[in-house]
Amino acid sequence: MFRTLVHYGFHFLIPLGIALILFPKQWKKVYLIFLGAMLIDLDHLIANPIFDPNRCSIGFHFLHSLPAITLYFLTLIPKKTRIIGMALLWHILTDSIDCLMI
Repeated sequence: MFRTLVHYGFHFLIPLGIALILFPKQWKKVYLIFLGAMLIDLDHLIANPIFDPNRCSIGFHFLHSLPAITLYFLTLIPKKTRIIGMALLWHILTDSIDCLMI
């Protein structure tokens, strides 16, 4: 139960705080981008089983792989994609924390 609360808190509540604190004038847009970053979890749909609570996403799913994470870091460079990169990397960090709790 604790692990679930931490995981989803990091996916939903902390991004809201990040948006409100770092981007107060455009917090709604930034928060939606952070929520949209969860679309990288679509790679779970091709796994068997789709959901395994004891499986670490990092390194297992292709959108959670080192090449994908490298691409997410590269999105931090252009100003136009920086928030997207932050959101994707936040998602990866959240999933990494979850992996530590398995």
